Amino acid sequence: MYIVTKEISVQQNVFILTNQRAVFWEKEKALILSDLHIGKTAHFRKNGIALANHIMKSDLERLSVLIEYFQPQKFIVVGDLLHAGDNSDVDEFCAWRNQYPDLKLYLVEGNHDRLTDSLEKKLCLNHKTTSLHLDEFHFIHHFDPAQSGFQITGHIHPGIILPSSVKNIRLPCFVLSSNQLLLPAFSEFTGLDTKNIPQKGKYFVFTDSEIYEI
Repeated sequence: MYIVTKEISVQQNVFILTNQRAVFWEKEKALILSDLHIGKTAHFRKNGIALANHIMKSDLERLSVLIEYFQPQKFIVVGDLLHAGDNSDVDEFCAWRNQYPDLKLYLVEGNHDRLTDSLEKKLCLNHKTTSLHLDEFHFIHHFDPAQSGFQITGHIHPGIILPSSVKNIRLPCFVLSSNQLLLPAFSEFTGLDTKNIPQKGKYFVFTDSEIYEI
């Protein structure tokens, strides 16, 4: 796995975008991402659709490499940590989580995060909320136009279509506007929304080997 980084300034804070679908906030030593959808492959298998579990293993391996690279103190998931409640993939995530007992896990609940008390305890969350305020930043799963201030969000799984003479290319991206940083879905087992992303802003598109601004 090859990590490419790009520094951006947001509200006079340094955020480091990566081509591995996550961002690092230097001031808070926080690794931030959205839409892991842990348990999605197990949910599909349960419903008769044969999918290998290497998809989730790959996501967790990328996450481990990012943790080793940035050495964060906080791990903030901006919604949809889970996909469909408790299942065998959640057990695997919890085993992975136990490797990092000193890493504080913050969950900003998304529409898929339906947690029972027992599941919340199992996940070893340090903090769970529907919205999280740190300094001047408001972490929320889906952008809320009624909220003031700068929002860091997920939910949309943003993507860009790049035209080509042979075949149009669809790539994930970060979107930065005057009041929002929209994160890509961390899990690679997700679609891309190229229609509902913010229209006014900077688009940071990435591949396995580069990040570039549109």
